[in-house]
Amino acid sequence: MSSNRSPQLVRAAVQTGPRAVEIREFPRPVIGPSEGLLRIELTGICGSDVELYQGNLERPMPMAIGHEPMGIIEELGDEAARRWGVQVGDRVAVEILVPCHYCQACLSGRYASCPNRKAAHGVTSTEVAPGIWGSLSEFMYLSPESIVHPISKDIPAQTAALFNPLGAGVRWACHLGQVQIGQTVLILGAGQRGLAALIAAKTAGADKVIMTGLASDKHKLELAREFGVDHTIMADSEDTVERVKHLTGGAMADLVLDLTPMAHQPVTDALNTVKHGGRIVLAGLKGQDPVPVPIDTIINRAITIVGAFGVDAPAYAEAIRIIESGRYPLEKMHTHTFGLDDTALAIETLSGDVLSAVPPIHVTVNPWQ
Repeated sequence: MSSNRSPQLVRAAVQTGPRAVEIREFPRPVIGPSEGLLRIELTGICGSDVELYQGNLERPMPMAIGHEPMGIIEELGDEAARRWGVQVGDRVAVEILVPCHYCQACLSGRYASCPNRKAAHGVTSTEVAPGIWGSLSEFMYLSPESIVHPISKDIPAQTAALFNPLGAGVRWACHLGQVQIGQTVLILGAGQRGLAALIAAKTAGADKVIMTGLASDKHKLELAREFGVDHTIMADSEDTVERVKHLTGGAMADLVLDLTPMAHQPVTDALNTVKHGGRIVLAGLKGQDPVPVPIDTIINRAITIVGAFGVDAPAYAEAIRIIESGRYPLEKMHTHTFGLDDTALAIETLSGDVLSAVPPIHVTVNPWQ
């Protein structure tokens, strides 16, 4: 970055179309009494960033990307400080959603369903002022409706940046999945959110956790064993249903989480591995292709299916407590950090489009690197 660049300009990664990311400069916003400005420390790259980059998700373009914001509050209005309970210099994680906080959905705690959302961090057009809504940037705008969560500065940034995937694991396994002490959980997919769901399920008291992966996921499954997984299945060389039947003595799984992107077979596997009266949480996006659903199977086996959209405040709060507890060697999940100019490379590294000497699990971007 040029040393003579104006401090009143903010560099941010903008996606303009499939596999098209460029670095643009935006005017640094003037922060009012109810607003804030976040100096980004690190931003995690998510599987949905990969799907967006590859053109599998429809979003308004051009768009300032990055929806796992973590950083230090650079500027803060007095009203925002009172509302959020933070000060300039505090480290915070920021939720993706920017709800209105006043509608019936928001007031009942279902703010993911807010019909009045005009923006969301990392998935908002640059035409929505002030443009820098994404966290793949030097600074990110905090609106009066943004939701922030303090994180201890004593935690290494690369570990603290896991708040988003771990929050997803907590929400999907514990809150939506309703995992209980002594239950058996099957996690389809060994990515960062699969590992996070494993941690959440074990923290909640699950007795047996089984995880599937591919041959290319060997390093992830090895880490899963360090985090306490009981059994692993190589889905590209083993029959998932038969293996689960064997491992559970025919009882099958109380809860099945499908976290696999763009793959249809895991949905079928979920339906065939969950026990009668069990629960399935679907969190892996499948793109625009319809997935056949065997309605009779769902009815006759009394299966509850839950769609997982986003992460909410209680899940983030629990995830941050797990991070700050130091109970798990979460730092082992982090594998790569790139600079802002290499945002596209960071996404392609996570997706496997670009081969790396170190197999990727959790990839971040440091805009100041």
